[in-house]
Amino acid sequence: MSTDADLIKLYSTRILGLASDIPHRTRLDAPDATAKRRSPLCGSTVTVDITLSQGAITGYGQDVKACALGQAAAAVVGHNIIGRTEGEVQTARDQLHAMLTADGPAPDTPFDGLEVLGPASGYKNRHASIMLALDATLDALAEARKKHSA
Repeated sequence: MSTDADLIKLYSTRILGLASDIPHRTRLDAPDATAKRRSPLCGSTVTVDITLSQGAITGYGQDVKACALGQAAAAVVGHNIIGRTEGEVQTARDQLHAMLTADGPAPDTPFDGLEVLGPASGYKNRHASIMLALDATLDALAEARKKHSA
């Protein structure tokens, strides 16, 4: 059972600071792909636009309508996503999921800032919101791959 002190710790000053500093908040005019993810439990949504060159993300826009934890995750992703490949994003997603659900370590650099969300591991109802930015980015990368192979 969580206490009020646990919730206060969860919404740390660092998490709230990240939530107020989300980069790439402008949607792209001509994205190579767009994807939207929604957490069914809380209703949080993240929509991601990407552009790619030679398999790496060169442009990124996101519309984030999520709790502070989802916003903090989107901020860390946004600060580090340019230049990343699908493999790197998938690794970060898998590592974040393991950190939240299996007591795994924080994701590797450049997404190591997601470690700030470690205290949320005990709040399963928050996991989907935290995962939205990376999941939507992977969906957009998959859509772009389909378009380019068609």
